[in-house]
Amino acid sequence: MESCKQSLHNGLEVLNISIEDHKITQLLAFVQLLEKWNKAYNLTAIRNKAAMIGLHLLDSLAVAPYIQGPRIIDIGTGAGLPGIPLAIYYPELQFTLLDSNAKKTRFVQQAILELGLKNVTVSHTRVEQYEPEQNFDTVITRAFASLPDILKLTSHLLSEQGILLAMKGQATDVPELEHAQTSIIPIHVPDVDAERCLVKIQLTK
Repeated sequence: MESCKQSLHNGLEVLNISIEDHKITQLLAFVQLLEKWNKAYNLTAIRNKAAMIGLHLLDSLAVAPYIQGPRIIDIGTGAGLPGIPLAIYYPELQFTLLDSNAKKTRFVQQAILELGLKNVTVSHTRVEQYEPEQNFDTVITRAFASLPDILKLTSHLLSEQGILLAMKGQATDVPELEHAQTSIIPIHVPDVDAERCLVKIQLTK
């Protein structure tokens, strides 16, 4: 794990993110849990810990500066990405991790328990059926559909000044959206040889 720890430290330095040692320990423990459960649960196509540092941890933490709090929901969290790394980084914010796959939400629940995260709740449901008691300041998701469809499925979750952050690969096919202001933020993820960007969407009147 020492080389993984060094890779994480190096990557965070490149991202200009400073993080306390106990959070580093939690992040590495999360990777170990992912690797262990992946064998039985098939949570992620990434099989080894070294690759998970860049493709999971650093990829998630690269979007940390753009999170708007205090209430965040991660739609289609899968194995808890980007939600769990972000919740470790921001213990003062409240995170809801939503996914319709029971196997994956079981893993996320277990990870939250083992990592001692007090600021995370899990919801096993479909996004269009989810009705929160209070709306969210940030809705974040890996781009699982076209942006108009993502907006249609998630806009009922946004607070009045809330933002939608869609994590994408290349910054192509970003359409003009009706009643929404869209901006594209290029993201460089250390140790990941692929283009990344964040599409930030804010509803307008």
